[in-house]
Amino acid sequence: MDAWSVYLIRTAGGELYTGITTDVERRLEAHRAGCGAKYLRGRGPLALVYRRKLGERGLALSVERGLKRRTKAEKEALVDSAPSRRKLLRILAIEPPS
Repeated sequence: MDAWSVYLIRTAGGELYTGITTDVERRLEAHRAGCGAKYLRGRGPLALVYRRKLGERGLALSVERGLKRRTKAEKEALVDSAPSRRKLLRILAIEPPS
């Protein structure tokens, strides 16, 4: 069973895209090749600015949803501080699985 990760990608226009995957590098290459999310097509170059391994898929989905609800300024602060898994879950008020 592969561990799920959350990631943030910065577009050429400065937008931040949030996603989850079990292989961040493969997913980033797919986005760059135009095979990933439709939103990112034509918005390159794309830069991976944050990633955090989370574990199970359900937790990754919760974190992704929490990040997508944040303002751009809040996401930028998160990118700047690069919080650990524990701190990220605390910031988003998500209970880690037992």
